[in-house]
Amino acid sequence: MNESSPALELDRIGRHLSGRAIVEDLSLALERGEVLGLLGVNGAGKSTTLRMMSGMLAPSSGQVRLGGLDLYANPGYARRNVGYLPEEPPLYGELTIEEYLRFCARLHGVDRSAIVAAVERAIERCELGEMRRRLTSLLSKGFRQRVGLAQALVHEPALIVLDEPASGLDPIQALRLRDLIRALSKDHAVVLSTHVLSDVLACCDRVAILHRGRLRHSTVLSELDAGGAMLVHLERDIDDQAWMRIVHVARAQAIGTRRWRIDLKHCSGAGDLAKAINDAGYGLVELRSDNNALEDIFVRIAAETAVPEACA
Repeated sequence: MNESSPALELDRIGRHLSGRAIVEDLSLALERGEVLGLLGVNGAGKSTTLRMMSGMLAPSSGQVRLGGLDLYANPGYARRNVGYLPEEPPLYGELTIEEYLRFCARLHGVDRSAIVAAVERAIERCELGEMRRRLTSLLSKGFRQRVGLAQALVHEPALIVLDEPASGLDPIQALRLRDLIRALSKDHAVVLSTHVLSDVLACCDRVAILHRGRLRHSTVLSELDAGGAMLVHLERDIDDQAWMRIVHVARAQAIGTRRWRIDLKHCSGAGDLAKAINDAGYGLVELRSDNNALEDIFVRIAAETAVPEACA
């Protein structure tokens, strides 16, 4: 991998089906250590884009590069350096969680001597220790989702692609997932597709909005919300003095039970605030812009034209 190249680069990629463009002329770049939130209504082309990013579906045009290398010209490299969680986790019901993760580690080219340690690390990260010997066919949807996430990161890939990873998780599991995604961003590039705008604000550094298969908006979240006001809902109680000890906070106003309106200091953004709240142990339930900047952009783009259902 070329360290000077973006971790992921989409160069004018497109995908056509029956002569119709599902994704068209899409260009994006993602650096290691960044989390990109991919937004779009159903049928906007998100899942097709994720499959092309992850090496599962070859583009009809353009090029996908990982660390400067063509992903589809180097399939072995893609297998070792991409982790992908589709919306429905690909589990084998006759295997236990531990057996399944060992199988996935071998598929991704993890050295035999390192498989046990890799599986243990993935089980710990995804909090699967008590369930490790249970058959995957007997798991609830939430645990199936967590096993799917574990298989996506068991080989420590450079790029992790997550398609609706919070689907089926209870609120506490969803909060822990946000923490895990932020932790993964320290060493990986992460793409997160979700319908939940608060997840994007809490987890992501950048956002890209697709509509009718085209990139309609791309921005850095800290620029979108810099100097603005945020609405925050916490798991735990906090007082005014504690808020002022958080470096990114200029002013805090209580607006309900564990709900606050926060004025950010200049050059601070939603991602900075979310990380500080989680690091301080207050538990972030919801974080969104008071002026709904991201929501307003998303709704405006989504409302322009109805998207054909055939787009994936």
